[in-house]
Amino acid sequence: MTDYKQQVANDLLEIGAVKFSPEEPFTWASGIKSPIYTDNRMTIGFPSVRQNIYKGLSELIKKEYSDVEIIGGVATAGIPHSAWVAEELNKPMVYVRSKPKNHGAGRQTEGALVKNRKVVLIDDLISTGGSVLAAVNAVRKEGASVLGVVSIFSYELPAGKKNFVEAGLTFNSLTTYSQLIETAVKRGNLNKSQVETLQNWKENQMLGKHNKKAHQR
Repeated sequence: MTDYKQQVANDLLEIGAVKFSPEEPFTWASGIKSPIYTDNRMTIGFPSVRQNIYKGLSELIKKEYSDVEIIGGVATAGIPHSAWVAEELNKPMVYVRSKPKNHGAGRQTEGALVKNRKVVLIDDLISTGGSVLAAVNAVRKEGASVLGVVSIFSYELPAGKKNFVEAGLTFNSLTTYSQLIETAVKRGNLNKSQVETLQNWKENQMLGKHNKKAHQR
């Protein structure tokens, strides 16, 4: 059986979707300064990479949420992956906008009817969980039972875990911040000093030593 956690971590590094800059941290849209930046939108441009992702997500869903009835994608980055997963699992699909349309029927969820159905939502990454939990609420308002959330990557931020607990929901990711660092070390992408900086950043997040603003994805 393929170790998709390891494979996807390697894939993200191979295509440059993950960038490390411990010496000059990236500034996220929220204002948080981070030694890592992840752009999973790049994955759709690489057939072998996206195949590993949708197959890995499909296996994860079958393992964690075996009674799923509908696959949902969170706009915009989660939509292509949810389409491939829905095809792989032979399930109906929906996608969820960030807000309802301001014309026509004013829908926020498009695709299959979700009322009284069991749904799993897919996003490209989880940090605090803000956008995907907003999508969860939108689908729940339409009468769906949301079983959980899956993503390609998780920053493993305490705020994200806390927000999911408060929402009464679980989430699972194909690969994580810790896995990426481990894989990058094996590939020779990081030196000892850089690894220490990256690990310290994660520990500071655990201790709450970060910008009060939160990355809302």
